[in-house]
Amino acid sequence: MLRQMGAAFCGVVMIFSCSVPTKAAVRPAHLASRTQAHSDVTKPPPFIGAASTYNPFRPGPGEGGKLTASGENYSASNWTAAIQTKLRKFFSGVLSGKAYRPRFALVETTDKRAVVKINDVGPLKPGRIIDLNEQAMQYFDPTMQRGVIKTIKVTPLPGEHWIAGPA
Repeated sequence: MLRQMGAAFCGVVMIFSCSVPTKAAVRPAHLASRTQAHSDVTKPPPFIGAASTYNPFRPGPGEGGKLTASGENYSASNWTAAIQTKLRKFFSGVLSGKAYRPRFALVETTDKRAVVKINDVGPLKPGRIIDLNEQAMQYFDPTMQRGVIKTIKVTPLPGEHWIAGPA
């Protein structure tokens, strides 16, 4: 079950209990009025693509810096990720400084799900939609040998009060 703090939960879990769509999510009609009642909800479809990982403390070609777009320092042990720059608008821009507000996403493979905090953006390689930090990537790829998860679903979550980690 997905976890969220506060009272803004309001049936969101039912949206994500549907089967995994191939390209775009179709929101069941009976849920539309519930989610539209929240002013914080603009429901973009889930994004399907590849996931990679990064750690600026283990530099490789194209690694990001130690400071994320949100202004937070990179941490290999938190459940965080960088979203593809082109998807930034679906996460309220992932703004920095005083304008920064936490944004979260549900990340899913065929057998695992986790909530990650989106605190960075990047011009990822073609086909990649998200760069998971080491903690999140290790959950999906315990050996850390693959380097890239070819098919992953990323769904922006409404609100700011999610608890990042396995779902």
